[in-house]
Amino acid sequence: MAKDGYYFLTPLVLLALIFWWGGFSEITFIPLVLGVGVMFFFRDPERTITDDRQAVVSPADGKIIRLEQKENYIFLSIFLSVLDVHVTRAPIEGVITKGEYRAGRFRIAYDERASVENEQLVITIAGEHELTFSLIAGIVARRIRFWKEKGQQVSKGDRIGLIRFGSRVDVMLPLHCQCAVKIGDRVMAGSSVIARWE
Repeated sequence: MAKDGYYFLTPLVLLALIFWWGGFSEITFIPLVLGVGVMFFFRDPERTITDDRQAVVSPADGKIIRLEQKENYIFLSIFLSVLDVHVTRAPIEGVITKGEYRAGRFRIAYDERASVENEQLVITIAGEHELTFSLIAGIVARRIRFWKEKGQQVSKGDRIGLIRFGSRVDVMLPLHCQCAVKIGDRVMAGSSVIARWE
């Protein structure tokens, strides 16, 4: 389980114990059920990361909802439902050169306007190649956690952050990338290849 989950799980476990010791055993199941839900949402499974140097891996679990060429980039959007793993990972190896927080609205993450208007964290990683992607809050997701800092070196597939409770990740693929997915595909953070450098 991702470490952020313990902030939610610990009070629920304590509440269940208080109910039990206080003689309210019939309602002890309520915080326990909520605790199971927390563990499910904050799960953080291990992933097999490809050693293909040309591969760009998915930064998030979810469904591809947008593939659109715009100016000098291919915009790829991944929608995360509340049932998806929400730990995000580095799509390429390199140094984090940007981690810019942008305040904004909380539109439904499926809405195309969310890419521009919603609260988000824009990250750039530069190494052999350079890639920019955004962790975007949704109508339920109101907190983006970034576990790295500008200047840090990351390997492909490293855990870099978490978006709480349903959200979206946008990836700006340069045109010299060959896209390896299509709209409707489901991807897994770290293990699914979404593009390859030509």
